Amino acid sequence: MDLQVLKNEFDAGDGSFLISIKGDMVWDVEAFDRLCSAMAQYCRETPGTSAQLERWAAQGFWYVPWFVRDWTSHPKFPRDLPATYYEDAYRLLDDLALSFFFGFGDPRDRQGLSNI
Repeated sequence: MDLQVLKNEFDAGDGSFLISIKGDMVWDVEAFDRLCSAMAQYCRETPGTSAQLERWAAQGFWYVPWFVRDWTSHPKFPRDLPATYYEDAYRLLDDLALSFFFGFGDPRDRQGLSNI
């Protein structure tokens, strides 16, 4: 597993989804997919509740769903996609966080959410 992609996303590094929504005020679909794929991969490769959680990962899985929803729900954030897209995206981030903390693996495998 390449943790650098996930760390870059969680740190709002160059080209990350977080930097696109905060710095550029743009919902970059490709960057969002990269973020979710990295989160899902981490969940798949560290399943089960017996694993010791790494602090940086726990902080990212906790922070990202809250921040993305809060920042992009602001009336001044340009929302160029259908409202259902954003609702599904927020739910996917919530599901990924839940899967991380409870060791459920990749939630997209169970719920058919990979089409976001």
